[in-house]
Amino acid sequence: MNPSSHRIGFISTRFAGTDGVSLETQKWATVFERLGHQCFYFAGDCDRSANQSHVVPEAFYRHPEIDKLNQQAYSGSWTVTKEAREAHPEIASLQKDFFSIYIRPPQMTQRVTELKEYLKKQLYEFARRFELEILVIENAVTIPLNLPLGLAITEFIAETGYPTIAHHHDFHWERQRFQVNCVNDYLAAAFPPTLPSIRHVVINSIQAQQIASRYGVTSRVIPNVMDFDTPPPPPDEYTQSVRADFGIGDGEYFFLQPTRVIQRKGIEHAIELMRRLDLPAKLIISHASGDEGNDYEQRVREYAHLLDVTVRFESDQVQDYRGTTKDGQKIYTLGDIYPHADMVTYPSSIEGFGNAFLEAVYYKRLILVNNYSIYEVDIKPKGFHTLWFDGYISTSTLEAVRRLLKNREQAEEWADINYQLAKRYFSFTLLERRLEAVLADCLGYQG
Repeated sequence: MNPSSHRIGFISTRFAGTDGVSLETQKWATVFERLGHQCFYFAGDCDRSANQSHVVPEAFYRHPEIDKLNQQAYSGSWTVTKEAREAHPEIASLQKDFFSIYIRPPQMTQRVTELKEYLKKQLYEFARRFELEILVIENAVTIPLNLPLGLAITEFIAETGYPTIAHHHDFHWERQRFQVNCVNDYLAAAFPPTLPSIRHVVINSIQAQQIASRYGVTSRVIPNVMDFDTPPPPPDEYTQSVRADFGIGDGEYFFLQPTRVIQRKGIEHAIELMRRLDLPAKLIISHASGDEGNDYEQRVREYAHLLDVTVRFESDQVQDYRGTTKDGQKIYTLGDIYPHADMVTYPSSIEGFGNAFLEAVYYKRLILVNNYSIYEVDIKPKGFHTLWFDGYISTSTLEAVRRLLKNREQAEEWADINYQLAKRYFSFTLLERRLEAVLADCLGYQG
């Protein structure tokens, strides 16, 4: 590997908080910096150092203007179609019933173009300001939540030939909400773009097959990782009150759901499990609903009430950093509470990879996992020891959970095996080797 340092620019809609893209970006940046490179950031919402960041509010996918464009793009609404028809009365008499919900208002096209040009100008400024040599696009040309940004990135790369790594997490064809839209031309152009200077990286083997069959491009698989070469520190005095603060009494089991409250996380399965186990226990949910509304959270609350299961939503007390809430309660990090959980529930129906799975392995917890496709194809065959179910909680699942909860020796044995497997397959060492290879490919030299 060429020992010289390079200036790498990360680009996304957001680099902030604990979403998967932000977390994985931080891991990539840590490894790049270990290799001697410098990292800089372009985003609409960014918590990185100001002297390393170029923040453009319109790049954030929840910016009001971008939000409005998304509502039009993916609504599948006849209201949008009506706006499109009324924009050109001179051809109104020619528009028959076959004009469908897949058309868009001309004013939307115009606004996308205006924002694209503005964002492209900002990308040029980002490259000039930090004298960038390589770009890493984090999901911004993958999931189409900011159409102008994806188009701007694509045109910028086409106009400059910048060596680029496109790090893909969630493609639009993996999400039902994007299937009916009036922006297929934009999706074809930029989500993802197929340009000669772009090297594509995906996080699972199914995505690699899909991008090859759909776009005829090759990609590297670099899974999500954690620093398994550095074990977590033992719990300190600050965390000794975790169970008490979350209302978990002596003799009660602590089940942890370390995810946002969104539909694909399948939290109903965890609630059903607890009801049917008939053991004293509480389910702690660490994150809030986030950007996808509160309807599902309300459904989870009602379902838990219906089954008489105690579920606590503790997003106020689980944050990125320790501290104190407005009413004087301790704030913990996820790393603080994992070691105190008796079991981690991970009943997702869809995941791009599974950060919460790796976190549970890192902190050596028992894991209950739904057999989602990426787990079945890319994780399970490695030999991990988990409690799993296939779409529904069966009697055998209940028996296995009861047995492992009461057999600490076997649970610890499983945890040790899982940690060693993760260290082999999902560590920073693996990430470093694969990033060295993709950088060498981008820059045209051999290691």
